[in-house]
Amino acid sequence: MGDILSQSEIDNLLNALSQGGASNIELAEREGRQEAKSYNFKTPSKFNKEHLRTLEIIFENYARMVSSFLSAYLRTTIQIEVADASQTAYKEFSNSLLNPVILAIINPHPLKGSIILEIGSAIGYSIIDRILGGPGIELKKIRDFSEIEKVLLERVITQMLNYLKEPWENVIELRPRLEKVETNSQFAQIVEPSEIVALVTLSIKIGASEGFMNFCIPNLVVDPIMDRLNTKYWFVTPAESEQNAYQEKIEVRLAAADLPVAVIIGKASITVSDFLQLQAGDVIPLDSSVNSDLRVMVGDLLRFFGKPGLSRGKNAVQITSLVKKEEPLS
Repeated sequence: MGDILSQSEIDNLLNALSQGGASNIELAEREGRQEAKSYNFKTPSKFNKEHLRTLEIIFENYARMVSSFLSAYLRTTIQIEVADASQTAYKEFSNSLLNPVILAIINPHPLKGSIILEIGSAIGYSIIDRILGGPGIELKKIRDFSEIEKVLLERVITQMLNYLKEPWENVIELRPRLEKVETNSQFAQIVEPSEIVALVTLSIKIGASEGFMNFCIPNLVVDPIMDRLNTKYWFVTPAESEQNAYQEKIEVRLAAADLPVAVIIGKASITVSDFLQLQAGDVIPLDSSVNSDLRVMVGDLLRFFGKPGLSRGKNAVQITSLVKKEEPLS
């Protein structure tokens, strides 16, 4: 009879059920067991969220610098922003390309392999139009790029690659070099189709034309520095030894800097009429006496007082006192 519930216990159980007790019990049961996660063996994950976030930070800095460069180079307002950073198989990236397309094959020295900068054809036409003095409009009818247009694009892309160095300097001293520009995606197979790549998409706006630029970065290229692609490494404070070495370099450079030093013997004021009548042998009285200290100026600041003399057959001044407070010459 001990297993039979009393009326009060039954009432309490019904109240708990009406207040969501059953759902709490089910939630506790679900939390007690681990749920399996699906994994796609065809496209394994090589870049985690931390890696992709770091790539976003790098290319956000790059977007700001390149937008400033292109705005000055093309003499119009350019807006570039990071739209997305994700990972995918290289075949999915290459299959999404529509010819003609601008594919810049980049050698990311000292890293091994190649990365691809893909620029939409509409943006490419707008850049060429601006270079040739046009308003920067895209072509209504898509066509292949001529040899002259390819040369113009190569010059612009080469300049754009120079701005990759600074955003990557916290990770590696990157020295990218443009190898070639292809307009057919079939001639830009830099890795195996199944290779996983990081795809960083940048939206770009040139006047009324809008499009995208994509950086395709294979996992094989950045695998040696994958441990550095995290925000902890990005914002880490340099070690004390590195800070001291950096400080010593600054001190050495400052110590070797040249400073203009001048000695003021005295001052005088004369009229324009007297100035016009000056001749060799005339004497101009100064406001200082023979025995007074000379003012030694460093730049525009009065720093020392001294006495005139000779040193090794040359005019010299001997420092007699220091000026504690830097004072400009009155």
